[in-house]
Amino acid sequence: QVQLVESGGGLVQAGGSLRLSCAASGRTFSNYAMGWFRQAPGKEREFVAAISGSGSTKRYGDSVKGRVTISRDNAKNTVYLQMNSLKSDDTAVYYCARARAYYTTTGIETYDHWGQGTQVTVSS
Repeated sequence: QVQLVESGGGLVQAGGSLRLSCAASGRTFSNYAMGWFRQAPGKEREFVAAISGSGSTKRYGDSVKGRVTISRDNAKNTVYLQMNSLKSDDTAVYYCARARAYYTTTGIETYDHWGQGTQVTVSS
């Protein structure tokens, strides 16, 4: 059973930065793409970023492109999301997810394991 545990969320002022981490259990971490999604109150879950199993390919959602960077350390079974120039619109619960396959993907339905989420609140 795969478990994903996010950390690093919190309260930050607009313009600030946060780095989220997601630790995964299991021995086949590098075989799967990983992604970050977010969900604000009253809104649908939104794609933020994804990274391939090797880390060589990355994709970003339009709303965060240029402000966030996804990375992974396969030796530590961990994926990261560095977020800069944060805005109040970035306030949401951020979820880490494992894809069903090796290559990056953006659709929610293509991920089969999810973490419990970590709250990010950006104050203006």
